[in-house]
Parts: sequence; structure tokens; C-alpha cells
Amino acid sequence: MNMMKGDAYIAEAIGHGHLQGPNSIRNIKRPGRFVETLVLIDRRALERECFVRSIEMSHPRVSVAGFGSVEEWRETAVGMGEPAAILFNIGAREVSDPAVGEELVAVLDSVRPVPVIVIAESEDLRDMIAAIDCGARGYIPASIGFEFIVEAMRLTAAGGMFLPAASVLSLRDALRPKAEAAPAGLDKQFTARQLDVVDALRRGKANKIIAFELDMSESTVKVHIRNIMKKLKATNRTEAAFKLNSLFASTDA
Repeated sequence: MNMMKGDAYIAEAIGHGHLQGPNSIRNIKRPGRFVETLVLIDRRALERECFVRSIEMSHPRVSVAGFGSVEEWRETAVGMGEPAAILFNIGAREVSDPAVGEELVAVLDSVRPVPVIVIAESEDLRDMIAAIDCGARGYIPASIGFEFIVEAMRLTAAGGMFLPAASVLSLRDALRPKAEAAPAGLDKQFTARQLDVVDALRRGKANKIIAFELDMSESTVKVHIRNIMKKLKATNRTEAAFKLNSLFASTDA
């Protein structure tokens, strides 16, 4: 985006965000007003038009220009400066498809350093990871509302990366180390949730880490630890961890 002293220098699409020719974008100076710009790349004309209008209706200070391809955008927006971000809508296609992945890489290479956010119907974590691996700065599934799209643009423009929170939590669960099998009889002494805390406690993890990994409050972790110490007849968590490790060591032997 080009900036002029004291003014915001922006690109705005004429005709409610759709492009009708090489002269359908104009430069506008609005004293005292800053307008964020987005470019949408979507080869589907109807979906592109609906998307642009929806964004501009819900966010009046965001200007969106839709194009069928990167080449069309480059030809039309010559000399106008770069947008805050580019949204690349692949619809029902999947980034994990090699052909789509190659297309995404080509788009990324042709628009650098502008951040690219992929929009797709797929909510598969593998597609999200594939998009990030290609170099995209974000991935937005179709189930997410328009307000998140604008926030994702701002985040990536500031150097961040956007993924849906639910997907990040799923990734955390997938990467979480599997707990070792508890010694025989321990499952009768502790509840299933206490066994999860037992495994973390004997590894010396702090309460905050245990709470994060087990998706529970820190106060709940403290309650579990007190109950575990009581059952082990331990006076502190260090003694409890020692006794637990002794039980696991005897099982391994």
C-alpha cells in the first residue's frame, strides 16, 4: 500500500468491488482516513462477487478488489501499490492435492512479499498444514465468519500467521506425547483424570503446563495433586513424584 504524507493513498474497486476492465480501479486520497485494502483471487466469478460485497458491507473501511487470477490483478493494478494481504480462494479444492499445491506455490512466488491467506471449504488439518508448508501465512475454512477474515489480514500484515483455534488445539492433541501404561493396580487407586495428572506429575511438570496439556484449570490441577498426594501418603509433590516413579520403575523391571 502506498502512503502519502497526511493522507491515506488506497486502491478502491468501482462498482461495489467487482472489476469490469483495466480502468475499473482508481486511486483515492482521503484526508485523515486510513482504509485497508484486500485483494481476492478467485476464478469463480459469482462467488468472487458475493465475497467482495459481503466483506465491504460488513467492514466499510476495508476495500476489497476481486480478480480471477494473479495475472489479471497485476495488469489492472499497475503502479497502485501492494494490498495488506491477498486472499486465495480455492473453494472445494484441497491444498493436499499436488496440483493445487503447485498452483498455490506459483501464486506465492508471484506476489511476494505480500502475505497470502488461503480460503477453502476443507477443514482438514492436513490441508492447513500443507498450505503453511507451501508458504501461505494463513488458512481460513469456509465455516469461519467474515469478521475473522479481516482480523486474519491484519495479523498476517503485521508478520503473524493465522489458523483457526480449533485446528491448533487438534494439532496440540496430535503432538502430545502418549502417557505410559500405568502400573497394575494404579488404575484402581486413581481415577482416569488423576492418572493423566500422575503421568505429568512424575515427569516434574509445573501446574501451568499440566493445566494447558490436559485442558483444565490450574485450580483443578492443584485439587488432583492434593488427592494424589493423600493417596500416596506423600507430604509434598516431590515425594509424590518420587513414589510414582518408583512404581513405574518397578513395573518396567
